[in-house]
Amino acid sequence: MLAVVALVGVGAFAAAAWVGGDDQAPTPTVTAPPPLARLTIIFPEGFTIREMADRVAAVRRIAIAKRGVTPRLTRDGYLRAVSRTLAPSRFRADVQRDSLEGFLFPASYEFTQKTTALELVADQLRAFRQRFRGVDLAYARSKNLTPYDILIIASMIEKETAVPSERRLVAAVIYNRLRNRMPLGIDATVRYGLNIPGTESLTKAALRSPSPYNTRIHKGLPPTPIANPGLASIRAAANPARGVDYLYYVRKPKSLSHYFTADEHAFLRKVCEYGYACN
Repeated sequence: MLAVVALVGVGAFAAAAWVGGDDQAPTPTVTAPPPLARLTIIFPEGFTIREMADRVAAVRRIAIAKRGVTPRLTRDGYLRAVSRTLAPSRFRADVQRDSLEGFLFPASYEFTQKTTALELVADQLRAFRQRFRGVDLAYARSKNLTPYDILIIASMIEKETAVPSERRLVAAVIYNRLRNRMPLGIDATVRYGLNIPGTESLTKAALRSPSPYNTRIHKGLPPTPIANPGLASIRAAANPARGVDYLYYVRKPKSLSHYFTADEHAFLRKVCEYGYACN
């Protein structure tokens, strides 16, 4: 009499084997699971959490359309994972708003269709801790700035500069304004607080907004980073250009670089000359 038994130990794909007196019984076979697709997501420096979530959604659509696989990662899942995850322990005493903004390190990450949002966020935090660990904070500490302050400054540098050589100069302006108890006057913080994209002009109402991110009217740093900065901006935030007294900068027309000065009148002349505004 013949009988059929199920083999165990082959995961989700169990095989059947014939047992009995028939010497010609078929050899058991095991169907291997299909290999996992290797996928990549790239988060550019300066992306906000919202922009990273949008990138997750975009990469998911591409994976479905071009690779024929459906990742577990989704935009909403990524945002939920971010909201459930704590900042690195050394920063928690200074994080005011339970926000991971600034800690999600921008880089290229590999994942598969089975990768969860919590796993991706954990990878980003791990990359952040590894990079931040090597940053020299001695000068920043001498100015009574915390590691979280440095991360906030780095996020502003990331949003304000496109020329690498200007990162430490913008950092110097921020340090000088903090020292002189001047409002930072960085419009990128206003945009972040009011969720105004860079493609839209800032209205007078926006510039008068009581938002805590309005550094035109509030002195000191904004309450959180306004983006997730890369390592170069973090290093610049910790080590600004020394021996410069700049307090102002303005983007040169048809250029990515800025004009820097310590003189308010010279700054205002350039603002008018460049066609931004004239008093």
